[in-house]
Amino acid sequence: MSTFPKIGILGGGQLGKMLCQAASAWHLPVYVLDRDEGFPAAPYATVFERGNFRDYDDVMAFAHNLDVVTIEIEHIDTRALHDLVAQGVKVYPQPDKIDLIKDKGLQKQFYADHGIPTTDFQLFGTKEEVIRAVDAGAVSIPFVQKTRTGGYDGQGVAVILHDRDLEENLLDGPCLIEDLADIDKELAVIVARSATGEIKVFNTVEMEFHPTANLVEFLVCPAALDGDTDGRASKLAVDVVRHMEIVGLLAVELFLTKDGELLVNEVAPRPHNSGHHTIEACATSQYEQHLRAILGLPLGDPQLLRPAALINLLGEEGSTGDTVYEGWMDVLAIPEVHPHLYGKAETRPFRKMGHLTALGDTVAVARQRAARAKELLRIVGA
Repeated sequence: MSTFPKIGILGGGQLGKMLCQAASAWHLPVYVLDRDEGFPAAPYATVFERGNFRDYDDVMAFAHNLDVVTIEIEHIDTRALHDLVAQGVKVYPQPDKIDLIKDKGLQKQFYADHGIPTTDFQLFGTKEEVIRAVDAGAVSIPFVQKTRTGGYDGQGVAVILHDRDLEENLLDGPCLIEDLADIDKELAVIVARSATGEIKVFNTVEMEFHPTANLVEFLVCPAALDGDTDGRASKLAVDVVRHMEIVGLLAVELFLTKDGELLVNEVAPRPHNSGHHTIEACATSQYEQHLRAILGLPLGDPQLLRPAALINLLGEEGSTGDTVYEGWMDVLAIPEVHPHLYGKAETRPFRKMGHLTALGDTVAVARQRAARAKELLRIVGA
């Protein structure tokens, strides 16, 4: 590079922090926009600007002099991004891809239109419409309801298993209703596509979700899959990326059903929780790969170097207040364990406060180390 392009990130959370950390290896100037200097990315940004990434004027004022703008969260004001593109600013992922992905109804319709396997679904405007459809026999219980916009980290999802759940758990507003899949495993594949069209695929990971918070709590890589299934998962994820023609990272979440079918659940157009382990476990991290992709640089080798297990470090249930890490010293004594703390001053139940990656000669060893760390570390409020 003869010059250092100025990179803007909309969002200053933990993903923004780790993008800044990756950019620092090449001394890339990174500008971050978010509401509070106390957010995780602020100390790591070259320039942190205070503002709201959901506000048109704030985004335009922040980004008009930057070379490339990217995101760490898709729930942003894309009107500004479309106008920035018209002014010659490179925006990756492209604004129309963000518009597509952040509306789960449009996202599901995209899969249907392109022959991408996914669960059967219907779209509704209100919860009353859903109830009438159930009464008329057009929707059968059990099913999963997702709000079309705004859902994040387990929010905006309701699993309806019984008639009583319609009254107690059904969410209001525009939504999609999809069949409850007969899931054997939940998987994720992160694919990078550069501005030049080059594509690289990370190893498939297997995810386990917290039963209450609906967040990924435990992840292993490589996933316990036979070679055929693993290959089909990678191919399906690449098919989604090729049809979408997105630039940057796309995290493709998949269901593996008990009869061996692979279904696309949903996607995220950015670095993802299912790729944190790549920092220590892979030849190129997802964060470096995202930067390579949006800058049009050759993509890095995504090869897995060591089996890995990852846990999300969540705020303790029933505990709120100033963050206290209990068991920290004991966790650091475990071999090949790499904690990442996000620097959030206040903890809340199930809030993402960090993650921890454990490596090992085998997945079983890595998993054992991660499980031990999970037992030892508690994040509570003072």
